[in-house]
Amino acid sequence: MSPFIANYRRELRIKANIRRKGKVKEVIKFVERIKKVYKEAGAALRKVQEKMKQQANKRRKEAKK
Repeated sequence: MSPFIANYRRELRIKANIRRKGKVKEVIKFVERIKKVYKEAGAALRKVQEKMKQQANKRRKEAKK
């Protein structure tokens, strides 16, 4: 997955004729691929977020009540 796909939800070039009306197989495949990319990016971000949280809390002391 490239950062461009993750940021803009599309590739630099789409291999479909945009002026045509109706469903195009290539566009449907493209949309499915983008959804998969977003799921992978979300999973990676959650994993990194959890690691950063553990590192931040590693030496943090408990607050006194």
